[in-house]
Amino acid sequence: MLAALINGENVTNAAKAIHIEDRGLSYGDGLFETMLVSQGQVRLLDQHLSRLKLGCERLRILCPEEQVRADIAKLALVKASAVLKIIVTRGAGGRGYRSAGLDPTRIAILYDAPAQEAAANAIKVRWCQTRLGRNPQLAGLKHLNRIEQVLAQNEWHDASIAEGLMLDTEDELVCATASNLFAVIDGVLVTPDLRYSGIHGVMRAHVIVKAQQGGIAVEERPLRPQEFLRASEVFLTNAVRGIRSVVQLEEQNWRVGPMTTTLLGLV
Repeated sequence: MLAALINGENVTNAAKAIHIEDRGLSYGDGLFETMLVSQGQVRLLDQHLSRLKLGCERLRILCPEEQVRADIAKLALVKASAVLKIIVTRGAGGRGYRSAGLDPTRIAILYDAPAQEAAANAIKVRWCQTRLGRNPQLAGLKHLNRIEQVLAQNEWHDASIAEGLMLDTEDELVCATASNLFAVIDGVLVTPDLRYSGIHGVMRAHVIVKAQQGGIAVEERPLRPQEFLRASEVFLTNAVRGIRSVVQLEEQNWRVGPMTTTLLGLV
């Protein structure tokens, strides 16, 4: 951690910074955004804040948008290249699930940027055994309840495997543990529609727009493993790491294809 703010104030002791009754800690009652700082600017900032605002509306949390913008501006000055994480919780309240009238807690944390990966970000992935539960009310939101992803990432410790692909409880392919998924199938760019689970990624939305502007046909729809394995190209998207081309899934191999290469140049 390079620096941190809680409700706009500098954190002097990270181990004693959060109220013991904060609902983000007690119940996962909140949202987060993870952003890339490049040359002192936050990439896709407006899109991140729009998603945060939408999530707050759906969870009925008062969104402190202007304060969050101020926190981001302050931390983005610390280091020109970094990762900035924003957390907004419902605030500190007593015991019990019901809450009303709480002031939200804002947490902003700055981390070192990840190391650069291989050319074209060609990565290996695996299948995860952990399944994603279906819940249309929470689908798409970047809420704090991430225990499924925690369990999934702890299924492997092979450093050569960068990500794990996750199915839901009805055998639909949804995403990777910390990335959205795209596959080129019969010349069409296909991505799971996320109607029951998963996160509407900021980079996912950016790639869809850039693809459509470039004349690439895009479909957001259900995707099952059998069809997915017919893909000619596969890549993952993430706001921090951008596009990463998948070249191996256990016994399945792909190449860094022309559509992936084109999109790498557009985003």
